[in-house]
Amino acid sequence: MYLIDRMVEARIEEAERRGDFQDLPGAGKPLNLEDDSMVPEELRTAYRLLRNGGFIPEELRLRKEIREVEDLLATATDQSLKDQHSKRLRLLLDRLGRERGMNPALSADYFEQVCQRLERR
Repeated sequence: MYLIDRMVEARIEEAERRGDFQDLPGAGKPLNLEDDSMVPEELRTAYRLLRNGGFIPEELRLRKEIREVEDLLATATDQSLKDQHSKRLRLLLDRLGRERGMNPALSADYFEQVCQRLERR
């Protein structure tokens, strides 16, 4: 740990002992973790409007759907359902790969790894 990190940690611990963090506004409420620091400043307002309107980038939508299908595949007991979910997962992984400009063979490898992991459960 760097010297500056130690100094910061020491000050935080000191403030905690003094009770400086007691009764802060928003205490006990979830944090707002919408970090848009990687979005260029001139686009942040537009991104917030789109996000608040329910629009998300295609890659994020695909990733969410992939997680949902992986969960369905992990809990499926019927072989026909497993086959159906596997096909859907492969399609989603291919779309995600195209969205990222990846080689479809790489997504096939990932698909096989996911299937192997889910079979172990």
